[in-house]
Amino acid sequence: QVQLVESGGGLVQAGGYLRLSCAASGRTFSCYYMAWFREAPGKERIFVAAVSWSGGSTFYADSVKGRFTISRDNAKNTVYLQMNSLKPEDAAVYSCAARPGYGSVSATSYNYWGQGTQVTVSS
Repeated sequence: QVQLVESGGGLVQAGGYLRLSCAASGRTFSCYYMAWFREAPGKERIFVAAVSWSGGSTFYADSVKGRFTISRDNAKNTVYLQMNSLKPEDAAVYSCAARPGYGSVSATSYNYWGQGTQVTVSS
């Protein structure tokens, strides 16, 4: 079992930045592939970024590539999402997710989810 708690969301102007954190419980955090997804009002949840067990491999949705950076600190059981050059279309509820095994861009393949944190970007 893994419990995930996100933090760091808020209101930011377009062009600004935020850093999201996701703290995980449990002693086997390093066994889980970690990802961030986002869900805007009236839209489906979509993949944003994922990071491998050691942090050595990352991959991103095309819409955030070059602006967002995912990382993890296994000693702190935490995964981060650094979001730079934010755009109004980045506004959404951001949730972190965990799954054993390899990463995936499909939300349905993740076993554990946090409650989400709201990101609002003003134009």
